[in-house]
Amino acid sequence: MTPFIQAVIKANEEIFTALQNFDIAWREKTEVGAGGDISSNLDLFAEEIFVKYLGSFGVIESEESGLIGEGDEQIIIDPIDGTSNALSHFPYFGSSVAKINAEGVLDSAVVCNLANGDIFIKEAGKDAVQGKLFSESFQPLIVTPKSEIGLFEKAYTNGALVEKLHQEKIKFRAPGAVALSLAYAHNVKFVLFIGAFRIYDFAAGLALCEGLEVVVDEDYVIVSKDKNIVEMIVGLIQSV
Repeated sequence: MTPFIQAVIKANEEIFTALQNFDIAWREKTEVGAGGDISSNLDLFAEEIFVKYLGSFGVIESEESGLIGEGDEQIIIDPIDGTSNALSHFPYFGSSVAKINAEGVLDSAVVCNLANGDIFIKEAGKDAVQGKLFSESFQPLIVTPKSEIGLFEKAYTNGALVEKLHQEKIKFRAPGAVALSLAYAHNVKFVLFIGAFRIYDFAAGLALCEGLEVVVDEDYVIVSKDKNIVEMIVGLIQSV
């Protein structure tokens, strides 16, 4: 692993350890962050740790505070992906980090599930791998060949499409952490997101979807192992 990837892992390990003793002050909300959502003290706590570990590698663009520091390389972070889940002790939340080099090419992507320690890593020119925090063992991404569910992020804002999927007997869940859902795309039937495209949600997550069918539209993102599933969902979206 490169020094940058090692630093990202260390940051996640520190955040994961801190979360084992949840601080009620983390629930307090502050102000609207750079990504448009209201930041919690938990978001800012995690951001501070990432800045500590990653600040020497380049300028950080965080969902919470915007641009931090300086440098030729750009590091895009979502310190807590799925903040509402984390603050509700619902175990589906994580972090997302992507590094773009001086030539404007993404060369590193890491998504971590801070609820169970799953971590997913993609480096330029290498296949993505996954492992666990506090372990040096990594393996190729786990692929579930006959997935029974999809993941539909922002389903609650798309009632008409939800009904269409129900009519087609397509099962899905809406867990509420976009980058994390993309990291698990090889395990599920599809990942669908409808809404405003924010770089914090997708920079690292989409890098982990290499080899899958990916459609990125101005209004939606679809990822699946099955091209037929992608085409069917596009048709359903267009029929709403």
